[in-house]
Amino acid sequence: MATPADVAAAQQEAQHEVDQARIEARKDVKSVTKITGGDSKDVARAKITGAFDIAMAHADGDHKVAIARCLTLEPSAQPSCKDQAGSDYQTTVAKAKAIRLSQQ
Repeated sequence: MATPADVAAAQQEAQHEVDQARIEARKDVKSVTKITGGDSKDVARAKITGAFDIAMAHADGDHKVAIARCLTLEPSAQPSCKDQAGSDYQTTVAKAKAIRLSQQ
């Protein structure tokens, strides 16, 4: 059975992954700007990709935290909690993909 410390560790790891995704997104936009001389189409594409990567890092992190929270529950409550966490994750991923497609 997981503990509140496990949930806190999952939250820290999730935040680290989001921070890393943000850093990478900024680097990518900067690199594209440097390479293309600021071609707005390429920069916009890099920003869209970066935003998607950040959204996915959030989704992955939120899912890991939700699963860690589920593991703190009584064993009988864990399956439905995990099912809800999985459903929430799939919904978030689908939204992120839809936003990315609508911006391209």
